[in-house]
Amino acid sequence: MPRLLLPLVGCLLLAALGVGALLYAQHDDAPGLGLIGFVLIFGGIGLGVRAALRTKRGV
Repeated sequence: MPRLLLPLVGCLLLAALGVGALLYAQHDDAPGLGLIGFVLIFGGIGLGVRAALRTKRGV
């Protein structure tokens, strides 16, 4: 479990940064930043799933 904790915290912070980018993009009317926010959110989710699967397999 401790081996999984650090990657998941990093992925959670990445997704939180994406949410912050989306909120700022909505306020500032910046469509490019909104796209970057979506990429950060889905990238963080994907990396979190990958980290969980790698620790489950033992690789």
